[in-house]
Amino acid sequence: MKNLPKETTSILTRDGVRLDADIYRPDVEGEFPVILMRQPYGRAIASTVVYAHPKWYTAHGYIVIIQDVRGRGTSEGEFELFAHEIEDGIDTINWAANLPGSTGEIGMYGFSYQGMTQLYAASAKPPALKIICPAMIGYDLYTDWAYEGGAFCLQTNLGWAVQLATETARLRGNKQDYQELYQASRNLPLSTANPALPKVINEYGKDSFYHQWIENYQPGEYWKNLSPNMKNVDLPMLHIGGWFDAYLRGTIHLYKEMADRSKFFQKLIVGPWPHIPWGRKVGAINYGLGASSPIDDIQILWFNQFLKGINTGIFERSPISLFEMGSNEWRNFNSWPSNNYKFYYLTSTGLANIREDSGSLTESCPNISVDDTLVHDPWRPVPALGGHSTFPAGSFERSELDCRTDILTYTSEFLKEDLHIVGDIFVDVYCTADTSSFDLSAVLSEVTKNGDVYNFTQGYIKVIDNNLPVKICLQPTCMKIHKGNAIRLSLSAACFPAYLINPGINKPPAEVRLIDAKIITITVSSGKNNPSAISLSKLK
Repeated sequence: MKNLPKETTSILTRDGVRLDADIYRPDVEGEFPVILMRQPYGRAIASTVVYAHPKWYTAHGYIVIIQDVRGRGTSEGEFELFAHEIEDGIDTINWAANLPGSTGEIGMYGFSYQGMTQLYAASAKPPALKIICPAMIGYDLYTDWAYEGGAFCLQTNLGWAVQLATETARLRGNKQDYQELYQASRNLPLSTANPALPKVINEYGKDSFYHQWIENYQPGEYWKNLSPNMKNVDLPMLHIGGWFDAYLRGTIHLYKEMADRSKFFQKLIVGPWPHIPWGRKVGAINYGLGASSPIDDIQILWFNQFLKGINTGIFERSPISLFEMGSNEWRNFNSWPSNNYKFYYLTSTGLANIREDSGSLTESCPNISVDDTLVHDPWRPVPALGGHSTFPAGSFERSELDCRTDILTYTSEFLKEDLHIVGDIFVDVYCTADTSSFDLSAVLSEVTKNGDVYNFTQGYIKVIDNNLPVKICLQPTCMKIHKGNAIRLSLSAACFPAYLINPGINKPPAEVRLIDAKIITITVSSGKNNPSAISLSKLK
C-alpha cells in the first residue's frame, strides 16, 4: 500500500496551546484506524531508534500520527515533565478520532517517555482509545524509574536530565547553554563536589525535573501524584520490556497488575535488550537472529485485532513470551513464573574477596561458615559494568572485575545439568557495617569452564535500617545456565556511576559530598545461624 506525502498539522488544546503533529496516510480511498505516538524528542525521529518508520505502519492500512508534546519540537507551551500529558492526551485522541478518513478507533504505541504518554492518556479513559502498547515504562516512578532499592539511579537520571535540558536550550536558541549541556551529555560530570548536583545541571538546567527528583528522595505524595493512575483503567495492552532495560521493573509491575484484574487480553514480551537498540547484540553477547526485534510485526497483529476486528490469532497465543538467554530461544508461559524456587546458600572460608575458591554457593545450608569482610573505599569505588543500570548495558566478561578485593564472590560447583532460571530473583544477605548506612550491589553471572564470567542480572539497595536479612531484588530474567558451567554471586558496596555512592550516613542525594564519603567495612555472614542465600525461580 502506497503512502500519501506527510502532512503537518496542529491542534489547539483546551487551554489554547498549539500542538504540532505529522500525519502519515495510506494513498487509497477509505477510512482507517489511527495509531498515535506522543513524544518529546522531535517528531521526525518517531522513535525509529527501536520501531519501524511510520510509513511502514501506514502501508498496513493505518493513519499514523506522531505528535510533539507540549513545549517540545515545534509545539507551543512550556515543557514540564509528564505534567500535561493527561489533558493533552485526551485532546489529541478526541481530535484524531474525528479526522477526515479516521474510523474513530485509536491505538497508541511508543517506548520510554512515549510509553508514559500512553499511560497518562489511558488513565482518563477516553472512549476512542481502544488499545495501548506501552514499552519500557515506569509505573511507580519512584521505585520503577528514579530510585532502585532506595538508591538514586545517578547515571540514567542525570543523563536524561541533561538530554532534556539540552533540547530546551536548543528550542530557546541559547547557544551557550546548549553547548555546555551538549558537552556534558558526552562526558557526564559524575565526580563533582556534589555528584548528584553537578554545576552544569544547576546553572543550565534550573527548571529541570531533576531537582524535584533529587529533593523527593523517599516515596510519598510527590511520586504518587506524578505516577500514572491506572487503577480504574481496563484496556487490551501489549507490554514490552528488555532484560537489560533500566525500567523493566515498571513493565513487569504494570503487567502483573493488569493480568490480575483485566477482562481484556494482556500480553508481555521481554527480549534480551537494553533501552536501545532492540537487536541481537547486547554488550559482549550475540544472542542470534531470534533476538532481533519482532515488535513491529506483533504490534500490527494487535492493532489489526483491536482496531480492525480481524481475527489475527493472538488469543490463541500464550500471554507471556520471554527470550531465554543462553539457549537464545523464545519461551512462552501462561502466567508469570514464580512458584518453583531454587535456593543457593552462601558459604565461605573467609577469603571470598581474595580467592575465587573461598566463597561458594551450595544447595544445602552449611552448618559452619566463616564471615567475609569487604572494605569499600570511595576513592576507588567498584565500577559499574553492563547490566541494566549503566551505559553501555548488557552482558560483559567481568572476571577481572571480580578479582578486586572489595568484591565478594560466591561460585557454585559446575552444573551437572542445564539450569533454566526464569522470573523474579532475590538475594538475602546477613550483614553488618561500621556505618549507619551502606549500599549493597548484587550481580549474578555465568562462569564458563575456562573461567570467563558473564553477568546476566543484578540488583541494588541502599541500606538504612539494617534489619536482617537485607533483601536485594534483582532484575527479573530468563536465562539458561549450561551444563558444565557455574553461577556466581558478586557482592560489593558500590556500582558507580550507575548509583550515587553512599557516604556512610543517610543523607539526601543533594547533600552527598565526595569529601564526606567514608571508608565502609561490611561483614557478610552465612551458615546455619545466618542463612544468606539466593532465591531464584526456575523451570520445572
